[in-house]
Amino acid sequence: MSSGKKVGVILSGCGFLDGAEIHEAVLTLLALDRLGADIQCAAPNKAQADVMNHAAGAPGEGGRNVLEESARIARGVIGDIKDMRGGDLDAVVVPGGYGAAKNLCSFASAGSDCTADPEVERVLREAHAAGKPIGAMCIAPALVARVFGKDLSPQLTIGSDAGTAQALEAMGASHADCAVDDVVVDEKNRIVTTPAYMLAKRISEAAAGIDKLCATVYEMA
Repeated sequence: MSSGKKVGVILSGCGFLDGAEIHEAVLTLLALDRLGADIQCAAPNKAQADVMNHAAGAPGEGGRNVLEESARIARGVIGDIKDMRGGDLDAVVVPGGYGAAKNLCSFASAGSDCTADPEVERVLREAHAAGKPIGAMCIAPALVARVFGKDLSPQLTIGSDAGTAQALEAMGASHADCAVDDVVVDEKNRIVTTPAYMLAKRISEAAAGIDKLCATVYEMA
């Protein structure tokens, strides 16, 4: 059992087209474990926004639960987001994947008019209010923009996609272009973001930025 800093990792399912980006999630868990973190995984206990067939890259059949699917990545060691308290953590990290924009918020369907999952928003707000750093990667900064844009005007990155950056700015955030192996650090608001698979063409590229994000967040915690 780790006695390191307690880091909450919020997952959004399993699979980049309808849940958490698996490479990003596993790289996050690996980076945090190597830092000695006490990792606390959580996800919303609700139906996914949709189900995708990853082999076909097309809509799939049936329904799936976000928490049950996230548990696949966490090897079953995961809790319902409603039981997570942001103030009890030392930091929070949110991997990307379409699940972050479908299940943690509705950015994938509603753009800058999206809403955030109430329990996810609560955890992020509790963490921020307690001065705890927050890390978000890939498309997950859209969730951060939705939660904090109007209040904090945080500086975030999703890489360099102009349309997505514009949507984040429409929610009140400030966007900064960023290379795949780098991070953008909003020192005032204690928020760290990295492009990951918004720019990465291979897993090693995603790992470079994710390692840096996790190290930065952990040091800030």
